[in-house]
Parts: sequence; C-alpha cells; structure tokens
Amino acid sequence: MTVDYLVMAAYLLGIIGVGWWGKRRAASKSDFLVAGRRLGPLMYTGTMAAVVLGGASTIGGVRLGYSYGVSGAAMVFAIGLGLLALSVFFSARIARLRVYTVAEMLSLRYGDAASVISGVVMWIYTLMLAVTSTIAYASVFDVLFDVPRWVAVVVGGTIVVGYSALGGMWSITLTDMVQFVVKSLGVFLLLLPIAVVKAGGFGAMADRLPHGYFSPTSIGGQTIVTFVLIYTFGMLIGQDIWQRVFTARSDKVAAWGGTVAGLYCLVYALAGAFIGMATKTLYPNLATADQAFATIVKQVLPTGVRGLVLAAALSAMMSTASGALIASATVANNDIWARLRRRVPLGAQEHDEVASNRLAIVVLGIVAMVIACVLGDVIEALTVAYNLLVGGLLVPILGGLLWRRGNLQGALTAMIAGGTTVIVLMVTDGLLANEPIYYGLLVSLVAYVAASLLSRPTDAAVLEAWRRRLAGEQAPAAAAPELSAV
Repeated sequence: MTVDYLVMAAYLLGIIGVGWWGKRRAASKSDFLVAGRRLGPLMYTGTMAAVVLGGASTIGGVRLGYSYGVSGAAMVFAIGLGLLALSVFFSARIARLRVYTVAEMLSLRYGDAASVISGVVMWIYTLMLAVTSTIAYASVFDVLFDVPRWVAVVVGGTIVVGYSALGGMWSITLTDMVQFVVKSLGVFLLLLPIAVVKAGGFGAMADRLPHGYFSPTSIGGQTIVTFVLIYTFGMLIGQDIWQRVFTARSDKVAAWGGTVAGLYCLVYALAGAFIGMATKTLYPNLATADQAFATIVKQVLPTGVRGLVLAAALSAMMSTASGALIASATVANNDIWARLRRRVPLGAQEHDEVASNRLAIVVLGIVAMVIACVLGDVIEALTVAYNLLVGGLLVPILGGLLWRRGNLQGALTAMIAGGTTVIVLMVTDGLLANEPIYYGLLVSLVAYVAASLLSRPTDAAVLEAWRRRLAGEQAPAAAAPELSAV
C-alpha cells in the first residue's frame, strides 16, 4: 500500500498548506469565528455539507448499511432532513441575528441568565461531536495501518487542531471545500460503483443478503423515529451548524445554500447504506460492523484509488471534527470562560479575541483526543452528544423563535428539567435507549410551557428589540473588504 500511503500523505500535507494559507485572512474575531460573514453560495454549500457529514455519517452510515440494509440510511437521512428544515424555515432569521453562538441568541431573547446553562450544554455537545469524528478516523487507521488507537488519534488530531487553530473558520472553510470535493469523488464516483460491481450488482446483492435488507424500515420504526428526534431536531439547534449559518454573506445564501447541502446529505445517506450492503454481501462475517468501511476499501479498491478513497473518508471525518472543535472553542471562550473570569471589556482588541479563541481550540483539541482514546463506539458518543443537545435546548431555542409568551423562567426550567431527564435515563436505560430523548423532550416541553404561563411575560421592550434583530434592523457591522468567497 505504499502508493496509497503516499496519496494520503500528500492529501494531508495539502490540507495543512491550505490551513496555513487561510491564516492570513483570520485578522479579526469575525474572520476567525465566522469567516467574516462573507461566504457566497458555492463555498457556503460545500462547507455546510462537509461539516454535517463527518465520521459518524461515513463510518456509521456504512456500518448501519452493513447491519440493516437500505434502512441503515435512516440516520444520515435524518441529518439531511434537519438541514433542509433549518435552511427553509430558520436559517434566514438566524443569519440576520449576527451573533456568534446559540447562547448569545438565547441571551438576546430571554436575558443573560439563559446563556450560562445553554453554553455549558452546547459546549458538552460540540466537544463530544469532535470526539466522535476523532474515534471514526482512528478506527480507519486501526484496520488499515495496524497502529495503536492512541497513535491514530494523536496524528489525526494534531492535523485537525493545527489547521483549525491557524486560521479559524477561514482555514476550516478552505479545507472543507477541498474535503467536500475529495469526499464527493471518493464516495460517489469511486467507492460506491466499484463496491456494488464487486458484489455482483443489486440483483446479486438481493439474492445473497438477509431478508429485509432492501426494506426501508427493517431497522425498526421506533429507531427511525428516534433518529428524527435526535438528528433532525439536532440540526436545527447545534452550535456547529449555526456557526456555519453565520458565515453566509446574506440570508438568501444561507437558505438556498443550506437547501442544496441538505439534498446532498440525502443522496450521501443512500450511498453509505449501499456501500455497507455491498460489504455485507462480500464479507458477511466481520468481527464487528464498525470494520465495514475500512474492509471494503482495503479489499476491493485498486492501488492509488484506495488512497484517494481513504483520503475522502478522512475528509469527512476531519470536516466535522474541525467544525465541532471551533464551535466548542467559541462556546467555551465566549459563553463560559469570559463570564467565569468576569472579563469582556468594552474596548477589547480583536487581536486578543483571536488569540484567546486560538488557545481554546488547542486546549479543547487535546481534551477531545484524550476522550477519544478512552471511548470506542462512534454511535454511542454521537448519541450522547445529541441526546444532551436536543433534550436540553431544543424546546427553549425553538420556543424563543416561535412563541412570544415563552420567557426566561420557562427557558431555564426546560433546560434543567429536560437535560436532567436525559442524563438520568441514559444512566438507567443505556446510552442507546430510545427513552432518554422521548421523555427528555416531553418533560422539557411541559416545563417550558408551564413555567412560562405561570410567570410574568418577557418585557415588551426586550421582545421589540428581539423582533427588530430578527428582522435585520440592527445597526450594520463595520464594513469589511470584499473577498471572492464564492
């Protein structure tokens, strides 16, 4: 596999070079955290698709296809549906808020107290999301290169942390575009057709696969509903997703670019399931379904092509890892650390803001690598992240956007009640149980409505300021030089 190693090494070096080049654009807090809010439709679509389709979507999607057939596409399909819903119904309003974090949105809507708890929940979610992608690319290295898990984690993690810390969102956006192209070529034009042909085509696969592998519901109706609750709703409120929305140069770019990216996710979901099914046809007795992706790549692809497809897999994983990492750093530095140290001076220099966010990326990158060395299951880690996010924050966020009567008391009660319910049920019923998200959402909704109705409404002046902000009527930010961010 010497040629494959060279192809992958060249790709990784290229990613580092692109990240270094992006460092020149990260001159201000806005540039570092949201790419100066200047991305056009092409770059916005590519970077949004790249961040939502990471290691769990690629390795996990193939794994589910190997285990359940075409219905294994349900998880990634739910992600695509969530991105479509976000883009069609909410992204324009979110983009007009011109904030940096979800907690800042909650602070504008409910008051500053709402941002503290939400910041902690969002920080845990984004950190766990970075961990899942780290686990995913470590699993590929485990099978292909026979290296210890910690070596794979450290090598890949150092690259991701390096280019993320160098140029922030500009570096991540530029590398995401490279990764989006490589991923599309590797999965759709190479791995999918070659794997299906090697398996004898869909007819042969239907004859050799277990009964129900071509059924869209064989994974189970309850599991599909859970995927929708966790991943579809999770796409609506995740800091990593919102931070990409903030990069759009206009609300129209956010709406249309996100819609195209959502449709791309739906096709990607089917591709992953079919690759998993082809792997099951050829190698029905793998020790674990997590080995499905690496096995099909290693066994059926020719030299050189194999290296490109592996680079495509790493592209998917690194895109999500870097996006989650900068989201985690943004929340930690702006929503948590700044309040704990009681410092956000009115005249703080942008350079200092960039430096502190850069340091946060390095520190949290190391933390994510340590956790990834301890945890082993990418689906479990992702489920924990989304259970906490959706159970604790979905109702307060959507309630703030859709219901004028919702207030601070309702938001705080919903966060605490929903988050606590999810944590308790994950401990008692298991990390992958359906009950945590079902009951967590129900308890959060009841708590939000009841507490809001039993307490005083939000002050009319606050609601009016919120309405004007959503409508984009706030004073425009200082003009930035135009860049060709297509």
